[in-house]
Amino acid sequence: MKNFRNKVMYICLLMVTVGFFGCQDEFEEVIEKTDKETLAVSSATVKLITDTTSKDGSFDNIVDETSCFAINFPYTVNIHGLDIIIDSIEDLRLIEEIFDKVDTDVDILDILFPITITLADFTEIVINNQQELREVGKDCIEGGDDDDIECIDFVYPITLYTFDINKVKTGKVVVTSDKELKRFFAGLDKKDIVSVQFPISLKFFDGTEISVNSNEELAQTLERAKNICDEDDDNDHNDDDFTKERLDEYLVKCPWLVKEVKRNAELHTEQYFGYILNFKEDGEVVARDKNGNVLKGTWNTRVHENKVLIKLEFDNLVDFTLEWYVYEIGEGRIKLYAGDGNRIVMKKSCDILQHVPDTLRGLLRECSWVIKKVKVDGVNINRMLGFEFNFEGEGVVTLSDGETTSNGTWEITKNEQDKLVMAITMGNEPGVSFEWLLSDLRDRRLKFNIEGTGYELILERDCKHNDDEDVKWIRGLFDDTSWGVNYFAENEDEGTASYDGYTFNFKANGAISVLDTNNQEAGSGKWFVYRNSDDQLELIIRFATDSPFYDLANDYKILEVKEDFLDLKHYNDGDLGWDRLKLGKL
Repeated sequence: MKNFRNKVMYICLLMVTVGFFGCQDEFEEVIEKTDKETLAVSSATVKLITDTTSKDGSFDNIVDETSCFAINFPYTVNIHGLDIIIDSIEDLRLIEEIFDKVDTDVDILDILFPITITLADFTEIVINNQQELREVGKDCIEGGDDDDIECIDFVYPITLYTFDINKVKTGKVVVTSDKELKRFFAGLDKKDIVSVQFPISLKFFDGTEISVNSNEELAQTLERAKNICDEDDDNDHNDDDFTKERLDEYLVKCPWLVKEVKRNAELHTEQYFGYILNFKEDGEVVARDKNGNVLKGTWNTRVHENKVLIKLEFDNLVDFTLEWYVYEIGEGRIKLYAGDGNRIVMKKSCDILQHVPDTLRGLLRECSWVIKKVKVDGVNINRMLGFEFNFEGEGVVTLSDGETTSNGTWEITKNEQDKLVMAITMGNEPGVSFEWLLSDLRDRRLKFNIEGTGYELILERDCKHNDDEDVKWIRGLFDDTSWGVNYFAENEDEGTASYDGYTFNFKANGAISVLDTNNQEAGSGKWFVYRNSDDQLELIIRFATDSPFYDLANDYKILEVKEDFLDLKHYNDGDLGWDRLKLGKL
């Protein structure tokens, strides 16, 4: 996986995009060795191509501490005594979350061997112990000085031709991935000659695509792409390799929602729930609480011992007033740290408005809202997964399971403790009739819960004009097709045998019909596919509480999807591990 983080190099990128003007002298040596129509395998241009197609191993540095190779999924690690199966990028993020939650300077992670690793040239090696792993990684260079070019990607397919010494065409090959292109060149002799069928497209780290039409343009584009992004090849998983200028720009771009506050080793998160910080370019910072009250202060940044610090000063926000070390800039998240027991975590919220009650009312009425999770008295009510709320004017709300609709009332108000709540009354569905305390507000997801009560409600927005091609394609797989359970585990305990012989017919209208071995109907349920607020594909499966298939009901993240196979996973609360469901088309 390429790590696409900006550096201050957009001028060269712009010059590449609009037509390859300027910066010509530095590429003359490359161009001299590049024929206009063909390429020698030993040429500098082919070297640039193979460097661009190298396997990037930087995405799992939190585990193997090297960018020269990546560990193949699945494998198991032990973190602070807890075994965790790693079979996706999401699981790597989970490791970082665990590290961040454990208040210690030493993060203990052990890999359970044997494992298989993939090198830059896609060679796979079995590693049996830590010593062998260190031996393979001893020559790796930390800090981005390796040969791979990660700031640009080829867009496939690409067609290439081979020639003999007299430039007579001898073959043709179509490659569809970095691995195929890398191995194509690896299989040639240095004296061999090839050509590329132009035009071809390349995609930069920021999503910009460019079309090149000659060997010369290709060489220039790849050479210039070497240093236009931060390849994140250091071993620091917290990604604190950023500049003061980048931090300043990042802070003023959007409002920031306060997610966690810890001062003198005591958590104060609940006290600051709903607080939003707006950083102004003139050094002013404006804090708004969930009721719209305004508190003003100042901010400034500086560099000390190669680290970036931010100083916050408020008259009335003592817990924020401190000089903080910025130890992480993640995807839409900033983490601040100051000595032992002082931490602030903020999440970028570009679309959030400043007045939370009005924002919540507006968000609820904009679109439908799908139930991702509902818990009452500590019990997950999975039969309601995928139910859809429609919040209308005059306090009217409807709740539908796709077949029947219940009517009720809703109101954004304050409870007896003066906390902002969404009060729902739904006579036919007492499971959702409650004063739901708002705990997380964003434009695509809403979370309501009361800590310690066992009540929780998570809603995901569904605006009915989904143009997500991945969602459309997956929904198309369930257009009156039959599937079987290849594997099922609940709380990490396998229970596949319970579903042997059953046929699950997924209907285009969202219905599921289950047939037994005698082709008789054994149960019915519902399904729903969408992309959640974390930009991950999910499949919701729902069965009634008294259904023999109720244990399959869950909101699953889609780990892998093919036309005849789905691999689904749900992470349970607390220490219950995960549920796993693998479906195969019949």
